[in-house]
Amino acid sequence: MMVLTYSCMRRLCSLASQWCHQSRSECRRRLSIAAFLHSFKKRHYHIVSPGHVSPLRKVPESIPKPLYALNGSDDVVPREAEVKSAVQIAGMRRACALAASLLQFAGSYLQVGMTTDEVDRAVHEKCLARGAYPSPLLYKGYPKSICTSVNNVACHGIPDDRPLCDGDIVNVDITVFYEGFHGDTSATFLIGHVDEAGQKLVEVARRCRDAGVAVCRPGTNLRGIGKAISKCAEAEGCSVIPEFCGHGIGEYFHGPPDIIHIDYATTGKMRAGMTFTIEPIVCEGLPDFKILSDKWTAVSSDNSRSAQFEHTVLITPSGVEVLTL
Repeated sequence: MMVLTYSCMRRLCSLASQWCHQSRSECRRRLSIAAFLHSFKKRHYHIVSPGHVSPLRKVPESIPKPLYALNGSDDVVPREAEVKSAVQIAGMRRACALAASLLQFAGSYLQVGMTTDEVDRAVHEKCLARGAYPSPLLYKGYPKSICTSVNNVACHGIPDDRPLCDGDIVNVDITVFYEGFHGDTSATFLIGHVDEAGQKLVEVARRCRDAGVAVCRPGTNLRGIGKAISKCAEAEGCSVIPEFCGHGIGEYFHGPPDIIHIDYATTGKMRAGMTFTIEPIVCEGLPDFKILSDKWTAVSSDNSRSAQFEHTVLITPSGVEVLTL
């Protein structure tokens, strides 16, 4: 589950001229041309609007919960990017392994005609059965245990009663709080027969995430992640939403560093022991979005589709370890 932070917005606003070594206006000009051409293509997918959201699911008292689920207070978050101890790293590995297994389950569970609320229920129950808490539930008021973002929903889609249709693409974002640590991952799945453009978008999104992961190692500037992602997306005529960031993660859900998925100027460097998420949202149209009245669901302004893949990674002394495989 990604984050739209004040620090991300402030930093991006101050770096308007920094986007892949070009002016933002030039980059937007090229993306506008691509989006204009895209608008003439026949649409092979449904435009999604929010449906009915079912009541909150219950969590037994016996399941350990993060502070925000216990009493509504904020997580205790470090002021700077945390370098984790061996004990903390072991805890992260366990939480991330569980998140990855639940995502694999969700992907195998999806089918045409199923509602995203049914997927939420299934993952919720599996999570509790493993003694874990579904991290999104009650985080800043979020009402469900996972996020499900379909077609033109960029992120933070709330599971509801809309049935999945043949040709949909759906991102399922799963985070668990397990034995004191959060593990966060997501993937975009094809529902039934998806058109070639949708299949390509999903594959490009996967490659963009992997390109960001590939540059990670101690001493490397955090900027390299966004630079690699932008290069990969633009080579395929796609764009990346810059405002939604990856984030540090551990005993807290969201913390430093902010991982911005476009090229930008920063002096922050990766250090062994850091854990954070890489989760770019890749769009077939422009990277513009709006937040709906539920204050969570982000949809594309031009109704184009987006796809997203996410890993939680650990910076090791010799490179990077993907914790959510």
